[in-house]
Amino acid sequence: MAISALGLKMAKQKAEAFLRENNYSTLPIDPLAIASKYDIAVQAKPSSVEGVSGMLLRHGSSFGIMYATNIASEGFQRFSVAHELGHYFLDGHLDHVLPVDGNGVRVSHAGFTSGDPYELEADYFAAGLLMPGNLFKRELKRADSGLTAIEALAGICRTSITATAIRYAELTDDAVAVIISTGPVIDYCFMSDAMKSLPQLTWLKKGSPVPRETQTFQLNADPKNVETAKRISAEIDVMDWLGGSRSVIIAEEVVGLGSYGKTLTVLSSESIGLQAAGWDDEEDDENLIESWKPRFRK
Repeated sequence: MAISALGLKMAKQKAEAFLRENNYSTLPIDPLAIASKYDIAVQAKPSSVEGVSGMLLRHGSSFGIMYATNIASEGFQRFSVAHELGHYFLDGHLDHVLPVDGNGVRVSHAGFTSGDPYELEADYFAAGLLMPGNLFKRELKRADSGLTAIEALAGICRTSITATAIRYAELTDDAVAVIISTGPVIDYCFMSDAMKSLPQLTWLKKGSPVPRETQTFQLNADPKNVETAKRISAEIDVMDWLGGSRSVIIAEEVVGLGSYGKTLTVLSSESIGLQAAGWDDEEDDENLIESWKPRFRK
């Protein structure tokens, strides 16, 4: 199965439809309670076990989920459980990952890092399940901006700061870019519509180098900064990060993500407006892939 922008969008919408059909109206959403409702046993893996975020297990008609604890983040662990629920609920996933004619185990790599279309769809399902658009936007209106808003929303949703940052960039009206990097290399970038309105931007693809002129490059130069969750904030020209033809001073907020081994960068501006009338959302979804009516199983 090839990665499809429509497939990713439908995976998120399917999770949101599930919540509406089951009358979930407040945050946070508890993925463990949802698993229990469907008689799916959930168990933590020992913290010494690394390499995967979670597992979906099948024995006949019974299912179980195991999630990683080597990354000491409740948000990451809850996202991992929600990711496995995506494999359980999304059409075609069980037939692919755990065929009905036997028992088995499916290992997963949650967190928008995999190029496997089934893994990405499960990530999008998890984002929609834990941060449904209508409830997330309600809290977003009360939040501040930039990294401060992301951390507040992560606390409300009990989600990881990275997953929350991606959802924030998707739903905010502010000009925001969220960048995840490992050392000198960019893992992926998500931008809000307002940020995309800047003319002639350079899309930051997976594997692109972190620009040397940035605070992110300086923080990542020493792995201890990442391990100790060091923070840096400064003002920078948006062109130093995203190129383009319009010079605008923006905020660059950077934080190391500890044992996750990566860095979160949030670029934000209140002076950049949504200027690009007719922006092609479908084309943008295809760019994300370059870098990423519902029915439910009863």
